[in-house]
Amino acid sequence: MKQLVITILGQDRPGLVESISSVVLENHGNWLSSNLSHLLGHFAGIIQLEVAEEHFQSLQNALNTLPKLDVRIETGNTEVEPSALEQLNLVITGNDRPGIVQELASVIRHKGANIKHLNSRQQSAPNWGVPIFSAVATVTLPSGMDKDEVIYALEAITSDLIVDVEEP
Repeated sequence: MKQLVITILGQDRPGLVESISSVVLENHGNWLSSNLSHLLGHFAGIIQLEVAEEHFQSLQNALNTLPKLDVRIETGNTEVEPSALEQLNLVITGNDRPGIVQELASVIRHKGANIKHLNSRQQSAPNWGVPIFSAVATVTLPSGMDKDEVIYALEAITSDLIVDVEEP
């Protein structure tokens, strides 16, 4: 079986996920995981699929014929990640400002940790009217690192940033 990572970007429309999933099914693919979003009228999706080698080309051809979508297909890395890495689910909230994601990513990288998943958004704070940044991040820590070290480093970015650990 071939493991694939598919990225899809295009104008959103009703039935789009059904169309994509039908193409996958009709070409003997197995939808394993996905992260799909509607952003500013566009559909943005990342999908993990598996398909037998003999069906790969037909699946690729069919995905590339989906109308008004940019589709990119990459062969996935099937190496098993070391299970010794500790994984944290962080819930991060603070006043929004330009550069906040870069600051968070920089602190995490400098601690030797890695962002595996990040879901962020900006919203208005009730009764305050100022934009609030909120994110949920899954981060893997290097062996032997204390999770509190990463949390303290993130909270040190600014006094209004709150970092909570969500239990898996």
